[in-house]
Amino acid sequence: MARVVNIHPETPQQRLLDQAAGFIRDGAVIALPTDSCYALVCHLGDKEAMDRIRQIREMDERHHLTLMVRDLSEIANYARVDNAQYRLLKATTPGSYTFILEGSKELPRRVLHPKRKTIGLRIPDHPVALGLLETLNEPLLTTTLQLPGDESPLTEGWEIQDRLDDHLALILDVGHCGIEPTTIIDLTGSAPALVRAGRGPLAPFGLD
Repeated sequence: MARVVNIHPETPQQRLLDQAAGFIRDGAVIALPTDSCYALVCHLGDKEAMDRIRQIREMDERHHLTLMVRDLSEIANYARVDNAQYRLLKATTPGSYTFILEGSKELPRRVLHPKRKTIGLRIPDHPVALGLLETLNEPLLTTTLQLPGDESPLTEGWEIQDRLDDHLALILDVGHCGIEPTTIIDLTGSAPALVRAGRGPLAPFGLD
């Protein structure tokens, strides 16, 4: 059964962040609020937890997972970023964007797109997500908490528990958390390319 804890959306209680970090380190999949919507998250190095996320979402290895990091300095550890890409990232993070970038050798091959060797990277703008990243002191592997057949992500803690009680260890509940996922921008080409329009504005990339 999933444990539901009510966490403050602006000043998250450290003891609850510590508990969540413990669950992650022990191999759990948890539900986490972000600046766009709830996400499923797990430890980057845990293959079994990653596989459970893929099973919940019913997505294959060609569907990008997203690496959630604390700040821009961490991105360079996990992706190849040139000067132009870095300037765009600096101008738009933290925020409701996921960027497709070429993964670095620091990442396990299993989290990369099998042919393109790319991954989604994101810096959230939400105190709970950032607090957990800080407490964990390492990135999280994530995906939007939108179940197969649903038109939008789950947006209430009770709703997540009702649908996924047997699949999650913990739900960090802040109440309603929005239903608009991140905007996904592919930065691997000569110019930014829109993959999915979401909460993040398109204007910074000349795509509006």
